Amino acid sequence: MDTRKDKTLPLPVALFCNIALSYAIFMLCRIVFLAVNSGLYAEGLSGNSLGHLVRGSLLFDTSAICYLSLPYLLVLLFPLHYKEGRFTQKLTHILYVAGVSIAIVSNFADCVYVPFTGRRSTWSVFSEFSNEGNIAKVIGIELLNHWYLTIGALLLIWLAYKLYRQPKPMERGNLKRYYLTRSITLLVVAPLLIFGIRGGIGSSVRPITISNANQYVNNPAEAAIVLNTPFSMIRTIGKSPFKEVAYFDNEELSAIYTPEHHPAADKLPKKKNVVIFILESFGKDYIGAYNPERDNASLTPFLDSLITVSRTYTYSYGNGRKSIDGMPSALSSIPMFVEPFFVTTASLNRVSGIAGELGKAGYNTAFFHGAPNGSMGFQAFARTTGFKEYYGLDEYTADKGEGEFDGTWAIWDEPFFEFYAEKMDNIKEPFATAMFSASSHHPFRIPEKYSSVIKEGELPIHKCVTYTDKALRSFFDKAKKSDWFENTIFVITADHSNQTNSARYKTSSGFFEVPIIFYSPDAAEPFTPGTDSCSIAQQIDIMPTLLDYLGYDKEYVAFGKSLLSTPAENTFAVNYINDVYQYYKGDYMLQFDGQQTTALYNVRNDKLLTENLVGKVPQQQQMEREVKAIIQQYMTRMLNDRLVTEQKE
Repeated sequence: MDTRKDKTLPLPVALFCNIALSYAIFMLCRIVFLAVNSGLYAEGLSGNSLGHLVRGSLLFDTSAICYLSLPYLLVLLFPLHYKEGRFTQKLTHILYVAGVSIAIVSNFADCVYVPFTGRRSTWSVFSEFSNEGNIAKVIGIELLNHWYLTIGALLLIWLAYKLYRQPKPMERGNLKRYYLTRSITLLVVAPLLIFGIRGGIGSSVRPITISNANQYVNNPAEAAIVLNTPFSMIRTIGKSPFKEVAYFDNEELSAIYTPEHHPAADKLPKKKNVVIFILESFGKDYIGAYNPERDNASLTPFLDSLITVSRTYTYSYGNGRKSIDGMPSALSSIPMFVEPFFVTTASLNRVSGIAGELGKAGYNTAFFHGAPNGSMGFQAFARTTGFKEYYGLDEYTADKGEGEFDGTWAIWDEPFFEFYAEKMDNIKEPFATAMFSASSHHPFRIPEKYSSVIKEGELPIHKCVTYTDKALRSFFDKAKKSDWFENTIFVITADHSNQTNSARYKTSSGFFEVPIIFYSPDAAEPFTPGTDSCSIAQQIDIMPTLLDYLGYDKEYVAFGKSLLSTPAENTFAVNYINDVYQYYKGDYMLQFDGQQTTALYNVRNDKLLTENLVGKVPQQQQMEREVKAIIQQYMTRMLNDRLVTEQKE
């Protein structure tokens, strides 16, 4: 006699228990996310009510659970008595645990990744890292560095396996009842699945998207809380990030805003060299010159001193949140809207940049990045936008030998910066070059020889920032001895910001704050030393500003403007976070979700974004018109291959 306890349950009860377990696991993953990133959000959760957050979370969790449960439910409920048996019982158990495991692993991975990107991962994350040959090593390192998440994920998967409830097997000899009950159950579950995936009931309810998360939070930076990673990934599979919009007719659109630049043909060209530094993760938060109110020692003593003899801006912003956003923004004047430009089909469009345009004027061009050649797609983009030469890990090791690789990403900044200076000694003037640094990158290590010299900071990245600042000093010490130095305009910016413990830099505007520095050794106009506290600068302004300064006389497309010829009151900045466009003009930042303005803040006086001024400021209507025009121009040009002007070469 079999005395083992029967742990099976009637089908509806077992199904209810398993789905309830899925909800519990999703919510537990969200609690872990908040616990790990407790310092990510300024001023708590911006006054969001717990009930509102929970309602939003359940909406997106329901959709994700329905998606992930489809294979499990199909095998379990499809009425076919031949499939009933131990094999099907084991298969449904495996399918259920597999779906839950995907949710656990992806949600836990974003506990680590969201602080760097500001949003839940989408399907494009696989394209972003497709060129990384060391990705397995990076993942392995992260599994060890975040061992508590690794153990937690394994524990949750084990619990899902153990707590799964098996439905009672089919009663033999009663096929009529079997088909009746399974058919009824399937007819009940099928519409519920559709409603769950869509996010509601009724023909007026359109399928929810990532942007719907913003209605449950007061700050778009907090949308990652109510979202979950499986939903974000599934809803972006095969989706074009760009959609045609028609806020204005063509005539009105061009009158409001156009990215086409038509320089005067009679300008006298300057044959000055251009050197652009894109510093990995170098947000304003780390630079002492931008934070004079702090009492602690600056992390960037050299950069602070360089700023005193440079042209810089109190209000300057990045146009993206990832490394692959920084290069198109700074070098091709293309901001990141919806998805990184690199991973969209629009990257196959004809596209130019500072190198391509200056190449037409006889400049020699080169791009430098110390990672393995092909990493992050930088080499391909550099070639596409006109850089004639590329210097990466292969070129460095061929020239200098091995031994300076950081073990994860690239050559250490200090030796690679010196290599950069040396190579420019052999490039015929005039030249335009760009350097993308690497050492101030996760996992935040510095060369062993500096471990006792550079102290640990309050955050892991701080020591890396100080190291890269030292590397910059070495570069300039070396470059000053070169003949080309005095005839060069230097630009220093960051790709994006990174870790912060400052409430100001945790806001949806604050974590886009990056330096934009123009340094001319001769300190001549228009780059005389000083800080511009009236204009608004952004990464996409670098290209048009340089072309304006150099007297470039050809037409080109750039979404930014020249900081030299644009009145301060007409300067602006734009960026994108969690399906919300942020538009900066004058004293204000407007947040626009594609249909309506959701928030308006005085970013100069209200740095923590505590007072929403929607409907209270007369500038709102004009700002809405302008951001709509920028969006329409961007979408139209991305979809119709219009990122260069139709001029005869």
